[in-house]
Amino acid sequence: MLLDLLNHRRAVRHFDVDKPPDSAVVRHCLEQAQLAPSSSNLQLYEFHHITGKATLQALATACLSQQAATTATQMVVFVCRQDLYRQRTQAMLALDAENLRRHSPPDKLEKRLKASAGYYGKFLPFLYARGFGLLGPLRKVLFGTVALFRPMYCDCGGADMRVVVHKSCGLAAQTFMLAMSEAGYDTCPLEGLDSGRVKKILGLPRGAEINMIVACGIRKEGHGIWGDRQRLPFAEVYRERAD
Repeated sequence: MLLDLLNHRRAVRHFDVDKPPDSAVVRHCLEQAQLAPSSSNLQLYEFHHITGKATLQALATACLSQQAATTATQMVVFVCRQDLYRQRTQAMLALDAENLRRHSPPDKLEKRLKASAGYYGKFLPFLYARGFGLLGPLRKVLFGTVALFRPMYCDCGGADMRVVVHKSCGLAAQTFMLAMSEAGYDTCPLEGLDSGRVKKILGLPRGAEINMIVACGIRKEGHGIWGDRQRLPFAEVYRERAD
């Protein structure tokens, strides 16, 4: 049951170093993470599955030596790759064309292929391109002008698109943590880290960004969980709009 997985998933702060998870199972959980929704299905991310001791130790230091990092026997670094938008849009264009040919009615195929080519071949590359910081303001002006006359997507600046990429990566990370819970393993998402050092350790290019690191293992009995789960009253966050 999903509720059981949600209740099992906690941010575990202390892992049992004598009970490492099976790396093949962690890999399988990452395969499931790729099933998470992604904006325009571009999947502008990478999963770096860390199992080597030397890299784990270096990453633990970069994570400010938090106990969840120093006791983790494996880690997954979720990396945003907006810089790969050209390759990913072309890959999805090819996959979408193949999918349309399999499932579209013959009388609608040509029109759908043309729309897909326009979306993945022209619109999305323009939307994700940075252009030395110049294209974001240009998109804002163009889309904002259209919005004067009809509803229009206006969150299209450079910072806006960066947020979009990080949201998609975060959805994959959450899916991974739930898959790990289903496998009987524990996780802890870490954002308190030196992202520059993490990128250097992993040899990542300049355009890559660290979304989060998820420490993995099995909770140490009596130490891994720091008290009860604390949440605001549901009424504080829930709003029904029936008007």
